[in-house]
Amino acid sequence: MTPAVRRTGLPRAGRRVSPKAAVCVVSVAANFMAIMDTTIVNVALPALGRDLAVDTSGLSSVNVGYLVAMAVCVPVSGWLTHRHGTRRTALAALLLFTVASALCATAGSLPALTGYRVLQGVGGGLLAPVGMTMMLRAFPVAERLRAQKYVMLPTAVAPALGPVLGGWLVDTASWHWVFLVNLPVGVLAALFGLWALPDFPGPGAPRFDLPGFVLAGGGLAAVLYALTRAPDRGWTGGQVLVPLLGGAVLLALTVPWELRAAHPLIDLRILDDRLFRTTQLALLPMGAAFMGVLYLYPQYLQTGLGYDALHSGLATFPEALGMLTASQLAPPLHDRVGPSRLMAAGGSAATLVIVFLATGAGTLPSLVLYPSLYLLGCSVGLLFANGQNAAFVTVPAARTADATTLLTMQRQLAAACGVALAATLAAGGFRTGLLAMAGLGGCAALLALRVSDRQVRDGYRADAVEAPARPRSSPAGA
Repeated sequence: MTPAVRRTGLPRAGRRVSPKAAVCVVSVAANFMAIMDTTIVNVALPALGRDLAVDTSGLSSVNVGYLVAMAVCVPVSGWLTHRHGTRRTALAALLLFTVASALCATAGSLPALTGYRVLQGVGGGLLAPVGMTMMLRAFPVAERLRAQKYVMLPTAVAPALGPVLGGWLVDTASWHWVFLVNLPVGVLAALFGLWALPDFPGPGAPRFDLPGFVLAGGGLAAVLYALTRAPDRGWTGGQVLVPLLGGAVLLALTVPWELRAAHPLIDLRILDDRLFRTTQLALLPMGAAFMGVLYLYPQYLQTGLGYDALHSGLATFPEALGMLTASQLAPPLHDRVGPSRLMAAGGSAATLVIVFLATGAGTLPSLVLYPSLYLLGCSVGLLFANGQNAAFVTVPAARTADATTLLTMQRQLAAACGVALAATLAAGGFRTGLLAMAGLGGCAALLALRVSDRQVRDGYRADAVEAPARPRSSPAGA
């Protein structure tokens, strides 16, 4: 399946870049910035507090505003893609994120910085789902698994690089550079996108589903806000319990509303696709477990082994290398073993590694921890690469944006739940928190067995039959 791309009126020189390469460059750069900004600011908070004369505890709005804004904008990403196409939506989000980054660097007060971070979150909330939509539309089904090595690059490296790069920038320059570092990447990606990025037009969008936006966006934002604040403020306080319950009610009301709506903002009927539904069920607990471990592990290194912040950040890099290794191993193993067994094996191996880390907490030497994190990254990456590929095999091209919207919402909820659960249980010791994450990993391994290899094979065959009848992609400007 190689869908047609819209002509952009660019000069013939634009033909030197294939649509696939252009999509990869822009998507990876944009997602890398958006994901890294969820962690890079953390290490700059003390310096921000000193400069803005604000207590560190009062700086939580800097991160919460970013995460909540991302949550609000994810549900609308599919509608914007249907209405304006992938190219306009991606470039607008990229421009907004870059401009907001520059504004953050100039902020002279906490309210100004929080407001600019909200703008950043609006752009970041659109970049991930729109970027994934472009990747899925640009690559035929048979090539998507090999494209995972590009898709997984920001997912694997950005969270680990954020604290390291942020700490180095704050120590050698100032906190302003935590935001300024986005400018060269954003500007170059936007200019390259204007020159070479193809457009995958949507089917057009009807009137905006305002009730669906309020229910889904408000519910997701409220739940993520509560989960973000719960580890510090407790689960029973009004500042956590009220938004958590209120958000859960809004999300529950979203389901019947969107199923009855003539033109839903989020097409929940995509969950009728059994392959998409079962892969999401397996990815959810593993996403929570992985983010929970990445939250606990640096703290264990600092409090248990005496690492400083910079070296504890560097020690997380083996997992990123492991995920990148898995993205290389997945394609040749996929045809021989099948996605279901690969996902189950990845989930089982990840569970065993986490149990090993939990049982050896406080006694394992650092030389053992590094290969353990590498194996964890390999295992999780094997599940993620095969799961994300299988999820979209039977999803029609016209519904890709709706599917990526749901996948992005699942990722955000999984990450927030994993961190909140890990942080809460860590009060009883790191071992307790890690064992809980191992339990989630085991659930993911069992759910992976429900993924149908036969449906994946049938989807590959159907795409191979349809491909010759479809127009081939032409580079932007053709």
